[in-house]
Amino acid sequence: MSSDDQTWVPEACTLPSVQRPLRLAEFDDLFTTALREQQRLSPTHLRWRLDPSAEATARDLTDRESSCCSFFTFTIIGDTDTLRLDVQVPAAHVDVLDALAQGAAARMTA
Repeated sequence: MSSDDQTWVPEACTLPSVQRPLRLAEFDDLFTTALREQQRLSPTHLRWRLDPSAEATARDLTDRESSCCSFFTFTIIGDTDTLRLDVQVPAAHVDVLDALAQGAAARMTA
């Protein structure tokens, strides 16, 4: 997934095309700075473990993403050691989840 390649963005996304690279860059930044682990629980369910200091950023970003892509279900659960962010999509949007997983894996910090 890159800011230049948006072929995976579904028609259901209502975010204006001009704003999409900016939103992707926000996810890329979150992955680069806070992502500790990624698990694929099922084809339609992805789990990220983030640095807990990223909670406000993750909540803001997922709230805005849910408003333009209503097919996403984001669940955030935090504690002092880690922030768990579950991402679920209907089967029709597995390709979107695949793209997010690929982008996250490419930017995950060690």
